[in-house]
Amino acid sequence: MKLLVCVSQTPDTTTKVKFSADNTAFDTNGVQYIMNPYDEWYALVRALELKEQLGGSVTLFHVGPKENETVIRKGLAIGADSAVRVDAVASSATFVAKQVAAYAKAENFDVVFMGKETIDYNGSEVPALTAELLDMPFISYANNLKMEGNSATLSREIEGGKETMEVDTPFVVSCAKDMAEQRIPNMRGIMMAKRKPINVIAAVAAEDLATIVRYDYPPEKTGVKLIDPENMDELVNLLHNEAKVI
Repeated sequence: MKLLVCVSQTPDTTTKVKFSADNTAFDTNGVQYIMNPYDEWYALVRALELKEQLGGSVTLFHVGPKENETVIRKGLAIGADSAVRVDAVASSATFVAKQVAAYAKAENFDVVFMGKETIDYNGSEVPALTAELLDMPFISYANNLKMEGNSATLSREIEGGKETMEVDTPFVVSCAKDMAEQRIPNMRGIMMAKRKPINVIAAVAAEDLATIVRYDYPPEKTGVKLIDPENMDELVNLLHNEAKVI
């Protein structure tokens, strides 16, 4: 099978979020970056499992500048065969989706894997946009995938239960927790990754339909209020007027 796995670079979960002086850009000074966990732990590993089961190849796809190649190399060390980097800044979900769609369409992949979301924006936009641009079936938030020939059976959690569906290749899937188990690159994989190719390509033209006006911090959490158990009137008042319980 010919499998494409899209990977993003995100700030480490321990990063302190800061913005520029005018709140129009994320301040990257001192930020430690990692591969987006949903892309690494679930999308990439499940693609590798399918390759091991059915044969074929796994290609990583990333939109970003050269300094992001450390993240790409980690994916190669885990087991991907090759990688493609679009030499551009990932300015928006629309921009990224158009890059993925253009490459995937030209190369005729059987399955396009993505994490369900990135841990910085949590938008879950790119997979759906990509599927629309490719005119392919899209399964979101999948936590199980089994292949038999060109047919896949996928399942995902829904409110009150589980949904199971079947789809033929090609298709796009966004992967959630339980799709696969995290793999740690070993020394052999790390050494081999240094020799695996990263094909750098130019971005296709893609107009951004939305622009960032400003970033704002969420309201600060207030401290815990302790109410005397004998003072039910005050508790009811706080629940109605501060906790917004109706």
